[in-house]
Parts: sequence; C-alpha cells; structure tokens
Amino acid sequence: MSIQKLIDEVELLKAEYEKFERGNKSAGTRSRKCLQNIKKIAQEIRIQIQDTKTKEA
Repeated sequence: MSIQKLIDEVELLKAEYEKFERGNKSAGTRSRKCLQNIKKIAQEIRIQIQDTKTKEA
C-alpha cells in the first residue's frame, strides 16, 4: 500500500464531495465510499509502519 493510493482517494473524495455540496445526492454515497476506502488504506499503512518498526527493534 502506498501513500499515493491514499492521496488519489482523497482527491476523488474532494471531487465527489464538491458535487454533493452542489446537490448531487448520488455523490454523497460515493463520498462515503471514498471515506471508507481512505480508512482501509490508512489502516493498511499503519500496519506496514508497525511491522517495519517491529522488525527494526
């Protein structure tokens, strides 16, 4: 998992959320999906960081 994937998902969220703010209800659903993906990616990155720290110790 890479930081770039997280950045891409945040950019997608930004675009969808802007559509939602303009009244597009479907974009709200897509925004929530992006947020869930961001949570998943962040957790995977956290695990990678912890594994790296553990191996170095």
